[in-house]
Amino acid sequence: METLPLNTIYVQNLLVIINRLHMLLHSTALAFLFYYRLCFFFQPSETRESHLLLPWLLVFASEIILSFIWILDQAFRWRPVSRSVFPERLPEDHKLPAIDVFICTADATKEPTLDVMNTVLSAMALDYPPQKLHVYVSDDGGSPLILHGVREAWKFARWWLPFCRRHKIKNRCPKAYFSALKDNDDGDFARSSVYMEDKQKIKEKYEAFKEEIKTFRKDRTFSRDYPSVIEVMQETIIDDVDDVKMPLLVYVSREKKPSHPHHFKAGALNVLLRVSSVMSNSPYILVLDCDMFCNDPTSARYAMCFHLDPKISSSLAFVQFPQKFHNISKNDIYDSQLRSIFTLQWQGMDGLMGPVISGTGFYIKRVSLFGNFARKGTDLLQLKEYFGSSNEFIRSLNQNYTSDLVSGQKYALLEEPHFLASCNYEIGTKWGQEVGFSYVSVVEDYLTGFILNCNGWTSVFCEPSRPQFLGSATTNLNDVLIQGTRWYSGLFENGINRFCPLTYGLSKMPLLQSLCLAWLTYFPLYCFPLWCFATIPQLCLLNGIPLYPKVSDPFFIIFSFIFLSALLKHLLEVFLTGGTLKKWINEQRIWMMKSVTCHLYGCLDALLKKVGIREASFLPTNKLGNDEQTVLYQMDKYDFQASNIFVVPMLALITINISCFFGGVYRVLLVGDCDKMFVQLFLAVFIITVNYPIIEGLMIRKDKGRISKLVAIPVILATVVLLAFFKLLGMHSMLY
Repeated sequence: METLPLNTIYVQNLLVIINRLHMLLHSTALAFLFYYRLCFFFQPSETRESHLLLPWLLVFASEIILSFIWILDQAFRWRPVSRSVFPERLPEDHKLPAIDVFICTADATKEPTLDVMNTVLSAMALDYPPQKLHVYVSDDGGSPLILHGVREAWKFARWWLPFCRRHKIKNRCPKAYFSALKDNDDGDFARSSVYMEDKQKIKEKYEAFKEEIKTFRKDRTFSRDYPSVIEVMQETIIDDVDDVKMPLLVYVSREKKPSHPHHFKAGALNVLLRVSSVMSNSPYILVLDCDMFCNDPTSARYAMCFHLDPKISSSLAFVQFPQKFHNISKNDIYDSQLRSIFTLQWQGMDGLMGPVISGTGFYIKRVSLFGNFARKGTDLLQLKEYFGSSNEFIRSLNQNYTSDLVSGQKYALLEEPHFLASCNYEIGTKWGQEVGFSYVSVVEDYLTGFILNCNGWTSVFCEPSRPQFLGSATTNLNDVLIQGTRWYSGLFENGINRFCPLTYGLSKMPLLQSLCLAWLTYFPLYCFPLWCFATIPQLCLLNGIPLYPKVSDPFFIIFSFIFLSALLKHLLEVFLTGGTLKKWINEQRIWMMKSVTCHLYGCLDALLKKVGIREASFLPTNKLGNDEQTVLYQMDKYDFQASNIFVVPMLALITINISCFFGGVYRVLLVGDCDKMFVQLFLAVFIITVNYPIIEGLMIRKDKGRISKLVAIPVILATVVLLAFFKLLGMHSMLY
């Protein structure tokens, strides 16, 4: 009798046809554009105006970069797929594999302890056999507040878990369940008096739990030099809860010394990987950020529908769920939801070798992180060269999970876990280089996924109708751009090191997968075309230098088609993924803001690190709420209380375009060369329109999110002076 499949895959055929037709038409138009540009360079030197050469080269180079990024982007659109799962077809609970859950937190001042503990509780309450679930909390700041929170979470979990199981609660994050954040999934139980009594009782327990965390006083200040702390939450609590089946809960704070590199999140994950190997050694691992709580308890079973599929399991490294956020406004002015990535690009990669690791919300096969070095029969000395000197860890490489591996005696001294969490353990090993999560880049998720692809591993993207994980997104401009700078620096860094997808990757994976990964590393290069198109045509407009064909020229149609083709394709994709016209406009705006700020700074930061001028750094995103910023965000108003390093370039560009627009209009009326200057005039209008919120923040708004006049006035005056200088310079070059 044939076994029913645990999952199915569907190719989105209609979208495939639309995408490939668009590729054909758009690429043909690009070929005509290149022909038009190249014709300029083959003109006789005596007929070619010399002052046109530099701006023409800059614009052409920008068009080449945009076309290069567009070509890479099409790989995502070649074969998008979607998947369905059938968890009811999984084997019985006692036959399911064990799962370790890694939850990472780094800074108790920016990541509220209560929110971290809510994530911990939601993970402990997953719909999975509790004896096969082990939760590890990595506290990379060594905070006594986090340790206290884990202890209190363990106590509260003895009440919370039975309540969730007894009443089949879907939303098992206490904070979300007891708030208006999401529906409480009461269902039929809402009419049950027993349920209502239980709910009131557990709510009182939760309030006491919150108060206990809130009133806890730290007994020491934060330090960057402290020994490892590992504590297993034991069942020594005396209360009136009987026979509670609890998953294992372990607090881990690795050793830190200023003289030793700690490798940020990747270092913390590798410590958890080693510590868990000698404690529970589950074959599968769920990785969660501390603010990404489990919104649905079924994610583990959904992931097992792929990991236990005999057709794909041998090569499957991980199952990636999309990042979803509970605090996104209707129009999402900062694109914090990352709509394009999780609704289009990851589905496109899923039709190839699968998406890269996305930082959180993925179930990964433990052995995939050990390369080819964990195979049986490998020489012991060679294994120690790669994995370190722990015999206990070496034994775990070929040891399957067994129930006796997690016993009270196993945790009596914790000597081996402390050794594995020490600073010196990785010295002379291949951790972070060839095994574990990669240390080469601060975006360890992308690079680790890339290396897995190079080693032949695949992945899948699973997006159920109900979000499996929900997090807290950045909802103010400053945090969005700081976070973006860190991401884009790390991504671009991978495009200029030895792991470049277009060199290192091409020989190890299919071409389309390599192009997708290349787009992820090179899309920060948008900054250079955007800066060029926002300045060069406008400066040339002031001086009457045409860079585009006349309206009466047949090539005007080509340029118009390319512009409209790109915008309309983006609009179609927004509509197909449930977006609106307002959402499309907001994505255009934040894309332009990011391109001229954090894309640029990210590329520069990566280049400085490449030449050794800067060292890698990592700043956790601030998860603390700000009521004023939240109100502005929900009202779709940009919060310009951002660093001057972000505000100044945006102000300068809008000043350039407004000044050049009025100068261009005056020139058109005076000289009458609208035919040849129309495109450049239109570019200025387009950029002004897209960046209207900057004008509004400067001239109209009176709230705290407006642009400060103390910043704006010097920038505007300096920009106008520079424009006057370039105007005189342009006139001089045309005269002589």
